[in-house]
Amino acid sequence: MSVAADSLRTDLANLLSPAQVLTGADECAACAVDGKTPECVVFPETPEQTAAVLRYGSQHELAVILRGNGTKILTGNPPQRYDLALSLRRLQRVVHYEPADLTVSVEAGMKFGALQNLVGQNGLWLPLDPRGGAEATMGGIVAANAAGPLRQAFGSPRDMVLGLRFATADGKLVRTGGRVVKNVAGYDFCKLLTGSWGTLGAIVEVNLKLFPKPAERSTFTMRAGTLGIARDLRRRILRSPIDPLRLVVLDAHAVALLSGPAQTPGVQLWIELGGSHRVIERCLLELRHLTSAVGATLERREDAKCVWEFISDLPAWLQPSYPGTTVLKGALPLTAGEEFLSRAEQESESEHIPLAGFAQVGVGIAHLCALPESPTIGVADWVARLRQAARELGGTLVLEHCPTGVKNSVDVWGACGDDVEVMRKLKSAWDPAGTLAPGRFAGFQVGN
Repeated sequence: MSVAADSLRTDLANLLSPAQVLTGADECAACAVDGKTPECVVFPETPEQTAAVLRYGSQHELAVILRGNGTKILTGNPPQRYDLALSLRRLQRVVHYEPADLTVSVEAGMKFGALQNLVGQNGLWLPLDPRGGAEATMGGIVAANAAGPLRQAFGSPRDMVLGLRFATADGKLVRTGGRVVKNVAGYDFCKLLTGSWGTLGAIVEVNLKLFPKPAERSTFTMRAGTLGIARDLRRRILRSPIDPLRLVVLDAHAVALLSGPAQTPGVQLWIELGGSHRVIERCLLELRHLTSAVGATLERREDAKCVWEFISDLPAWLQPSYPGTTVLKGALPLTAGEEFLSRAEQESESEHIPLAGFAQVGVGIAHLCALPESPTIGVADWVARLRQAARELGGTLVLEHCPTGVKNSVDVWGACGDDVEVMRKLKSAWDPAGTLAPGRFAGFQVGN
């Protein structure tokens, strides 16, 4: 950092206002990332102020990490440098809302729950169940492309973002995409920024496609007993006329975490259906036939809300009881979820690492939750073997949440994807000084 720490607050207070700049030890410690604490925390209130702060940071060779409400801030490699925390949570305006067109534009700091409450008044929703839930900010959701089991029916944020406004590291405000569903201008930039984890620019505004709420929603538990039976049942469901909103397979350890030791042990499938009452009842008849054919049992659940929240936001639920939790996320072929859970279970037993897993079997996403008492012991080799298992099945594996000690021995992201070269070129053009989150994202090391 070339600017003196004692002049940083003065410069930023002159750029914004003293109330928008914090340098106290407690405030800075609250924004620490993997053991690194910023010198200052700033809270811009407009996109223009956000751009101005980034321009200042770039000119003075500061390392800046963006944050909203902090629900996903611990995903990523440890930062190589960290001088300034740039919080966007005060950007909360509704810029444009047209219920008849199923579109809304909001600033990045608006909370997901507030957006759902707004559009819900018109019978609409944004069908996501991201990590962080109602407290997650829209900018953070888009930056992380955060999606849970509702991805089964509706896709991820990348499928719902119509346009973006973002600030580059050198202080330019750029618009890409548009506000209407048929618009395609800037489409690729939207896709690249969605899921870029705050490394290409600061998303300050998002234009989103909305959906009508289903008339009714119901959740059912299918007790399959084994992963083999669960695989057979999943295949039958996906070949049937049933069109689930959400569908997950939970291994026996995940079921125990959810329901406690009193719950009947064994693998379960959870399915949520949506539509009219008649449609749901017709699907229920089909589900009864399918579960009976494989010897499973079916139960309608009235307590589904908390279960889906648990599945969508594992770290938040597990951290109080298991502070050493490591959560891994596999992206796999649609047919490989149960096999990956089985192989992960075998690897974990050999390392004596308690593990709970579940798979979004309709979209090829699997999560593993390791709960070891000593989280750094044996984890590096264990992760390497799990990554090998994922590769053999045609997938990849990242560490979505883990202690800093694990990150010091394991690369969070693993092998880079095919689009990393395009992102590197954009990073070089938009952030040549490496201002934004240096070292945190896959392939974005100093000098890249």
